[in-house]
Amino acid sequence: MTGTPIEDGDLPEPGGADAPGRALLPEKGLLPEKEPGAFRTISEVAEDLDLPQHVLRFWETRFTQVRPLKRGGNRRYYRPDDVDLLRGIRRLLYGQGYTIRGAQRVLRERGMRFVQAVGRGEQVAPAFVESDPEPEPEVAPPPLGRADRASLTAVLDELRACRRSLAGLRMTEGDSDGQRE
Repeated sequence: MTGTPIEDGDLPEPGGADAPGRALLPEKGLLPEKEPGAFRTISEVAEDLDLPQHVLRFWETRFTQVRPLKRGGNRRYYRPDDVDLLRGIRRLLYGQGYTIRGAQRVLRERGMRFVQAVGRGEQVAPAFVESDPEPEPEVAPPPLGRADRASLTAVLDELRACRRSLAGLRMTEGDSDGQRE
Protein backbone atom coordinates (compact mmCIF):
# COMPACT_ATOMS: atom_id res chain seq x y z
CA MET A 1 0.00 0.00 0.00
CA THR A 2 1.35 3.41 -0.87
CA GLY A 3 0.85 6.29 1.47
CA THR A 4 2.39 9.03 3.49
CA PRO A 5 3.28 8.26 7.09
CA ILE A 6 1.23 10.19 9.60
CA GLU A 7 4.41 11.63 11.06
CA ASP A 8 6.19 13.10 8.05
CA GLY A 9 9.97 13.18 8.15
CA ASP A 10 12.71 13.54 5.60
CA LEU A 11 14.05 10.09 6.41
CA PRO A 12 12.04 7.09 7.48
CA GLU A 13 12.37 6.29 11.16
CA PRO A 14 13.16 2.81 12.43
CA GLY A 15 9.87 0.97 12.69
CA GLY A 16 8.44 3.46 10.19
CA ALA A 17 5.46 3.27 7.86
CA ASP A 18 5.82 -0.43 7.19
CA ALA A 19 5.97 -1.33 10.86
CA PRO A 20 2.91 -3.15 12.20
CA GLY A 21 0.42 -0.89 13.92
CA ARG A 22 1.49 2.32 12.14
CA ALA A 23 -1.34 4.03 10.30
CA LEU A 24 -0.89 5.34 6.79
CA LEU A 25 -2.70 8.30 5.32
CA PRO A 26 -3.64 7.51 1.75
CA GLU A 27 -2.26 9.88 -0.80
CA LYS A 28 -4.87 11.95 -2.56
CA GLY A 29 -6.53 10.05 -5.39
CA LEU A 30 -5.12 6.67 -4.38
CA LEU A 31 -8.24 5.26 -2.70
CA PRO A 32 -9.33 2.19 -4.59
CA GLU A 33 -12.73 2.29 -6.27
CA LYS A 34 -15.33 0.15 -4.58
CA GLU A 35 -16.96 -2.78 -6.27
CA PRO A 36 -20.36 -1.97 -7.82
CA GLY A 37 -22.17 -4.10 -5.22
CA ALA A 38 -20.36 -2.64 -2.21
CA PHE A 39 -22.17 -0.70 0.47
CA ARG A 40 -21.55 3.06 0.56
CA THR A 41 -21.27 5.39 3.53
CA ILE A 42 -23.42 8.49 3.77
CA SER A 43 -20.43 10.67 2.90
CA GLU A 44 -19.74 8.67 -0.27
CA VAL A 45 -23.40 8.81 -1.34
CA ALA A 46 -23.64 12.53 -0.55
CA GLU A 47 -20.53 13.21 -2.62
CA ASP A 48 -21.77 11.02 -5.48
CA LEU A 49 -25.16 12.77 -5.59
CA ASP A 50 -23.67 16.22 -4.94
CA LEU A 51 -25.89 16.71 -1.88
CA PRO A 52 -25.19 17.57 1.74
CA GLN A 53 -25.48 14.63 4.15
CA HIS A 54 -28.30 16.28 6.07
CA VAL A 55 -30.47 16.19 2.95
CA LEU A 56 -30.08 12.41 2.79
CA ARG A 57 -31.02 12.13 6.46
CA PHE A 58 -34.05 14.38 5.83
CA TRP A 59 -35.15 12.25 2.88
CA GLU A 60 -35.11 9.20 5.18
CA THR A 61 -37.86 10.92 7.19
CA ARG A 62 -39.93 11.77 4.12
CA PHE A 63 -39.47 8.65 2.00
CA THR A 64 -40.08 5.46 3.97
CA GLN A 65 -38.55 3.44 1.13
CA VAL A 66 -35.10 4.90 1.93
CA ARG A 67 -33.81 2.53 4.59
CA PRO A 68 -30.02 2.34 4.80
CA LEU A 69 -28.46 -0.32 6.96
CA LYS A 70 -27.51 1.24 10.30
CA ARG A 71 -24.57 -0.10 12.27
CA GLY A 72 -22.98 0.89 15.55
CA GLY A 73 -23.16 4.58 16.32
CA ASN A 74 -26.01 4.93 13.78
CA ARG A 75 -23.55 4.82 10.88
CA ARG A 76 -25.50 4.49 7.66
CA TYR A 77 -24.52 2.09 4.90
CA TYR A 78 -26.38 2.35 1.61
CA ARG A 79 -26.92 -0.62 -0.68
CA PRO A 80 -26.63 -0.08 -4.45
CA ASP A 81 -30.46 -0.16 -4.70
CA ASP A 82 -30.65 2.55 -2.01
CA VAL A 83 -28.24 4.72 -4.00
CA ASP A 84 -30.30 4.23 -7.19
CA LEU A 85 -33.46 5.15 -5.29
CA LEU A 86 -31.83 8.29 -3.88
CA ARG A 87 -30.54 9.20 -7.33
CA GLY A 88 -34.09 8.79 -8.69
CA ILE A 89 -35.55 10.93 -5.92
CA ARG A 90 -32.91 13.56 -6.64
CA ARG A 91 -33.83 13.57 -10.35
CA LEU A 92 -37.52 13.93 -9.52
CA LEU A 93 -36.96 16.78 -7.08
CA TYR A 94 -34.12 18.71 -8.68
CA GLY A 95 -34.25 17.64 -12.32
CA GLN A 96 -37.98 17.59 -12.97
CA GLY A 97 -39.29 20.04 -10.41
CA TYR A 98 -41.35 17.62 -8.35
CA THR A 99 -42.27 18.56 -4.81
CA ILE A 100 -41.60 16.06 -2.03
CA ARG A 101 -45.30 15.25 -2.02
CA GLY A 102 -45.20 14.71 -5.80
CA ALA A 103 -42.16 12.44 -5.56
CA GLN A 104 -43.92 10.47 -2.81
CA ARG A 105 -46.90 10.07 -5.12
CA VAL A 106 -44.67 8.77 -7.95
CA LEU A 107 -43.14 6.26 -5.52
CA ARG A 108 -46.58 5.20 -4.33
CA GLU A 109 -48.15 4.93 -7.80
CA ARG A 110 -45.21 3.67 -9.88
CA GLY A 111 -43.18 1.88 -7.22
CA MET A 112 -39.64 1.82 -5.98
CA ARG A 113 -38.25 -0.07 -9.00
CA PHE A 114 -39.52 2.66 -11.33
CA VAL A 115 -37.83 5.43 -9.32
CA GLN A 116 -34.62 3.37 -9.15
CA ALA A 117 -34.76 3.05 -12.95
CA VAL A 118 -35.20 6.84 -13.16
CA GLY A 119 -32.08 7.11 -10.99
CA ARG A 120 -30.13 4.87 -13.37
CA GLY A 121 -31.44 6.83 -16.39
CA GLU A 122 -33.41 3.86 -17.75
CA GLN A 123 -36.82 5.51 -17.26
CA VAL A 124 -38.19 9.01 -17.44
CA ALA A 125 -40.76 10.14 -14.92
CA PRO A 126 -43.92 11.73 -16.28
CA ALA A 127 -43.90 15.50 -16.51
CA PHE A 128 -44.78 17.07 -13.21
CA VAL A 129 -48.41 18.07 -13.06
CA GLU A 130 -49.84 19.68 -9.97
CA SER A 131 -52.60 17.34 -8.87
CA ASP A 132 -54.40 19.84 -6.68
CA PRO A 133 -56.40 21.99 -9.09
CA GLU A 134 -57.31 25.55 -8.22
CA PRO A 135 -59.89 25.39 -5.46
CA GLU A 136 -63.31 26.37 -6.59
CA PRO A 137 -64.69 29.47 -4.95
CA GLU A 138 -66.52 28.51 -1.82
CA VAL A 139 -70.24 28.83 -1.89
CA ALA A 140 -71.61 30.23 1.33
CA PRO A 141 -73.72 27.68 3.20
CA PRO A 142 -77.36 28.48 3.50
CA PRO A 143 -78.22 30.58 6.56
CA LEU A 144 -79.15 28.66 9.71
CA GLY A 145 -82.73 28.50 10.77
CA ARG A 146 -83.80 29.60 14.26
CA ALA A 147 -84.02 26.04 15.56
CA ASP A 148 -80.52 25.13 14.27
CA ARG A 149 -79.03 28.34 15.67
CA ALA A 150 -80.63 27.72 19.09
CA SER A 151 -79.37 24.11 19.09
CA LEU A 152 -75.80 25.16 18.26
CA THR A 153 -75.89 27.92 20.89
CA ALA A 154 -76.97 25.38 23.52
CA VAL A 155 -74.09 23.04 22.57
CA LEU A 156 -71.64 25.94 22.71
CA ASP A 157 -72.89 26.94 26.17
CA GLU A 158 -72.48 23.34 27.35
CA LEU A 159 -68.90 23.21 26.02
CA ARG A 160 -68.06 26.45 27.81
CA ALA A 161 -69.45 25.02 31.07
CA CYS A 162 -67.26 21.91 30.59
CA ARG A 163 -64.21 24.13 30.07
CA ARG A 164 -64.94 26.03 33.30
CA SER A 165 -65.34 22.74 35.20
CA LEU A 166 -62.02 21.42 33.87
CA ALA A 167 -60.26 24.67 34.75
CA GLY A 168 -61.67 24.41 38.28
CA LEU A 169 -60.43 20.84 38.61
CA ARG A 170 -56.95 21.85 37.47
CA MET A 171 -56.83 24.60 40.07
CA THR A 172 -57.92 22.14 42.78
CA GLU A 173 -55.31 19.56 41.66
CA GLY A 174 -52.59 22.19 41.62
CA ASP A 175 -53.41 23.22 45.18
CA SER A 176 -53.51 19.64 46.50
CA ASP A 177 -50.22 18.66 44.79
CA GLY A 178 -48.28 20.99 47.03
CA GLN A 179 -49.95 19.61 50.18
CA ARG A 180 -49.29 15.92 49.53
CA GLU A 181 -46.40 14.23 51.26
